[in-house]
Amino acid sequence: MGSSMVRKTKKPVIAYVLIAVKPRREYDVFEALKQFQEVKDSLITYGEWDIVARVEVDTFEELDRVLYHIRKVNGVEYTATLIGV
Repeated sequence: MGSSMVRKTKKPVIAYVLIAVKPRREYDVFEALKQFQEVKDSLITYGEWDIVARVEVDTFEELDRVLYHIRKVNGVEYTATLIGV
């Protein structure tokens, strides 16, 4: 499937990005996410994942671009993405 997936409607692509960050960097990353207009909401959490961000875009290509930039935020160690259907 990958990037060749075709959406049958004009509904936005909604994804939840689970973010693990370096120790004591949660608030720095949380604040950095506010600079992304595609990040509609985010929460600092306890557990394996430190932050959960809700991302909304029009295409999977845009999602790929946003994920690339989120992963480049100083303090982000790794991410996992859940795409809504």
